[in-house]
Amino acid sequence: MRNLLAIDQGTTSSRAIIFSEAGAILATAQKEFRQIFPKPGWVEHDAEEIWSTTVEVTREVVEKVGDVVALGITNQRETAVMWDRATGEPIANAIVWQDRRTAGVCQGLRDGGHLATVTAKTGLLLDPYFSGTKITWLLDNVDGARARAKNGELAFGTIDTFLIWRLTGGKVHATDATNASRTLLFDLEKQDWDEDMLELFSVPRSVLPEVKNSADDFGVTKKELLGSEIPIHGVAGDQQAALVGQACFTTGMTKSTYGTGCFALTNTGDQLLKSEHKLLTTMAYRLNGKPTFALEGSIFIAGAAVQWLRDSLGVVQSSAETEDLAKSLPDNRGVYLVPAFTGLGAPHWDADARGAIFGITRETGPAELARATLESLTYQTHDLFEAMARDGIAPTTIRVDGGAAKNDWLMQFLADMLGIPVERPTNVETTAMGAAFLAGLGAGIYPDLETAAATWKSDAIFKPAMTDDVRSQLLEGWQDAVRRVVG
Repeated sequence: MRNLLAIDQGTTSSRAIIFSEAGAILATAQKEFRQIFPKPGWVEHDAEEIWSTTVEVTREVVEKVGDVVALGITNQRETAVMWDRATGEPIANAIVWQDRRTAGVCQGLRDGGHLATVTAKTGLLLDPYFSGTKITWLLDNVDGARARAKNGELAFGTIDTFLIWRLTGGKVHATDATNASRTLLFDLEKQDWDEDMLELFSVPRSVLPEVKNSADDFGVTKKELLGSEIPIHGVAGDQQAALVGQACFTTGMTKSTYGTGCFALTNTGDQLLKSEHKLLTTMAYRLNGKPTFALEGSIFIAGAAVQWLRDSLGVVQSSAETEDLAKSLPDNRGVYLVPAFTGLGAPHWDADARGAIFGITRETGPAELARATLESLTYQTHDLFEAMARDGIAPTTIRVDGGAAKNDWLMQFLADMLGIPVERPTNVETTAMGAAFLAGLGAGIYPDLETAAATWKSDAIFKPAMTDDVRSQLLEGWQDAVRRVVG
């Protein structure tokens, strides 16, 4: 058997998983790292901590299994890191995708009439979610950074690029097309960095990585890191990797990942569909120079809301407890949580919105809070699917993954809210599996993605059982709550 190693570097933890050629999990390791909140709306990571936890979990699984023929990397996408090319040391903390510090800059660009051009070229909106304004902020707010960048001393990267740089000992400065498509600097039609966008965001091209295919040659790891030189053959942003891992290769197939945030991607093939309802046009993957596109809806806070219940409020000791708490109630008792902790994503795109809980009474307790938190994930997904339907895409089924997809109560409620079946795979680690598939494709183990995806199997199908009247009543309560925090 030819084993494949996947690094899944996420927002709250770093993971490593080794898959067999047939898709079986042979070893897994995971380690959480700090979330840094310097100011309200600011979210940072220590890039050195990301690196150390990534190396630690990767070594752990390699020592357990041994032989690995190729490595794939998947990552939190829009998080921005800048480092010294000579030393490899970051010049500041990484600015996380959830960070809202550049909301004013984005508003200024919108007021200046730049939104239409940005969206036409990049498929994205002017929002602090994306990397472009984060790069500008680092160059303008870290002492000497802009001058050093002009002198060719600094390198920028999303997390995949930073890990590739470190894993190869600084020999490779590269990203893949999916990650590049999340920067506000990448022209989807030309499939390259766009000079107009670089000028608009004041980003020197010299700091940017080379853009490669999602299955490509990204160099080899230093022998002293993992005991041998392992070729890096696959790279994709986490949501695109999940699309691959869910075998969504046909136009119209949709996956929704429930991790820290929630991200629904629909494969649109070779067509660049432009949303009229604030969804994103983005890369699905690029193979052999041929781009495949997707339409995406992004929810900033999903699983992170459950983490908030656990870590900040102490309502539960583990995320799994929320399922029993939610099931203990016959209904939500009128309690709604709008988890706009870092603003609202699609289809609202309100960077200034903040979280709120509505409908609290003296009877409100842990069960009501847990249920409202879980329900908020499904309501936000409904908003995304409604926007997709208005853009002409109406999925008849949805494939789910991510940690929260293990919650049966939540998946049933999701099916009820969407009014379509929800299909969960046997292996919900589809993000890492997608990275492994791409690595196997790049290494020649799989002749095509369809061969790799033949390992995909369904674990459960949740079919809608709620009446239209009950669904409408619940959604009306949600929409009223959202109106109170938007604008």
